[in-house]
Amino acid sequence: MAFSRRAFFKGAIGSAGAATLPVVTGCASSYSPFLHGIASGDPLSDRVILWTRITPLNDKGDIKQGSDRPGIIGYQWLVATDPTLNDIVLTGSGETDLDKDYTVKIDALGLLPGTTYYYRFEALNWASDTGRTKTLPVGGVSHIRLAMTSCTNYTYGYFNVYAAIANRQDLDAVLHLGDYIYEYGGSYSSDKIDRVHSPDREIISLSDYRLRHAQYKTDQDLQRVHQQFPFITIWDDHETSNDSWSEGAQNHDANTEGGWLDRRAAGIQAYFEWMPIREHGQDAYGDNLIYRDFRFGDLLDLIMLDTRLAGRTKQPEIGNLGEILDVDQHLLGEKQESWLFNALDASVENNTQWRMLGQQVMMAQFSAGAIGFNMDQWDGYPLARQRLHNYLIDNEIDNMVVLTGDIHSSWASDITPTPFVASTYDKDTGDGAIAVEFVTPAVSSPGIENYQLAWAASQSVQAGSPHIKYVEYYHRGYVLLDVTPERIQGEWYHMRTITRRSDWQFFARGYKTMNGKAGLVRVDAPSKEKPKNETAAFAPNLSSFERMRLKLK
Repeated sequence: MAFSRRAFFKGAIGSAGAATLPVVTGCASSYSPFLHGIASGDPLSDRVILWTRITPLNDKGDIKQGSDRPGIIGYQWLVATDPTLNDIVLTGSGETDLDKDYTVKIDALGLLPGTTYYYRFEALNWASDTGRTKTLPVGGVSHIRLAMTSCTNYTYGYFNVYAAIANRQDLDAVLHLGDYIYEYGGSYSSDKIDRVHSPDREIISLSDYRLRHAQYKTDQDLQRVHQQFPFITIWDDHETSNDSWSEGAQNHDANTEGGWLDRRAAGIQAYFEWMPIREHGQDAYGDNLIYRDFRFGDLLDLIMLDTRLAGRTKQPEIGNLGEILDVDQHLLGEKQESWLFNALDASVENNTQWRMLGQQVMMAQFSAGAIGFNMDQWDGYPLARQRLHNYLIDNEIDNMVVLTGDIHSSWASDITPTPFVASTYDKDTGDGAIAVEFVTPAVSSPGIENYQLAWAASQSVQAGSPHIKYVEYYHRGYVLLDVTPERIQGEWYHMRTITRRSDWQFFARGYKTMNGKAGLVRVDAPSKEKPKNETAAFAPNLSSFERMRLKLK
């Protein structure tokens, strides 16, 4: 259904009960309190999280700062089945304040499964943009399409990946596998674009993390992709600090930056305030957990893990076999590992066709039969990896696809049992593999910046690792996951540039794994989009360079 500005204003007027409304055009930040957009996330079959942030205004419409901010702001929200917001199915109201950094999260309940909905917020006499979201299906499902990406550094490039994903119409959800923000100051940035982090130093406190999230949420392409699709997210290290584990981080100095647990708690609190994620429990430190699962009918179980903060012990030193093979080394922690095994058992008992593990760090062994060089990945925790692999084998759990971010590059690998035994794996047929792994490139964070060096490095990796089918270190991009009962196809889309705004992308590579047989097979062409009658067309009421805002009487 085509979506015109005229129809939007008509729908907005109807829901507001006003006869006429003035239209305000121009820069959103000059007028609207919804400076950070809207978002939805964590969809289930009967509910979805709706998110926004309301920037306090004074009587003249200027942003209030510091102690002048009002204590409490009231708001309203609605959910409808049509983009003009005429067929309203849910409404509600609430209040937000400084304790929540003026963010709003609604768990909109009582929705129908597999259904597209549209939503909007109203506050301070203003209406937000209209957003689109979708609940998860139930029962028999024949086709799911997801996009996944990670590693979004505001100062290293424009978020063209988000623009490219937002242009798609037939996605069921977007997966973000961590590093949604970066904690650095100016030390990890590019001189090719004029974007500086705010605050312009490394972030440590709760107010710092809030400001950084707020800055990222002003990006126009980030706002647009959130407006289009529900997100399912996990954090990685940079939402707190580089190479973090449960009780510390490489990029944290307790002598100058305070206690790690305080910093960790601040990062997690800001994350839950600023992301459309459902709160569902706390860990031993009193912080919110993020490992959880999502069921797409009988076709797919998506299990999201936390390989970063929930139970990870400190990374071992490279080459220190005593540490690497220590039985007390954990990547998931005992509690999460037990939860994962139960989730896998439930998936098999429910006769779900496919299982996906959405997680942060690369699982495939970097080099066949050798100790890897990156101890922050599963290579640094081989006994934890072996426990998982043994569980898959012993319980005959098949149709496993691992989804990974973190390393700013594109990888496609067969997952072989730990430890790797060359005689039990056939690189041509995939026999001996127990799962496959798709690694997404970054939105903007750098891989190897020199193209020739990037190509040479990829050739070197594949020469020594027969289970790694594809490596590309240079381009930023994302992975499209096309899921049917017969196969899961992963497609890498790369961006032409991130140093100027552009949604110019190209199909770089594709691999599929077939039902009942682990092992990747290369494909030469992208998958087909969903039929038009299975998608809900949506032309949102903002473009890359223009924002429309509606001021209510």
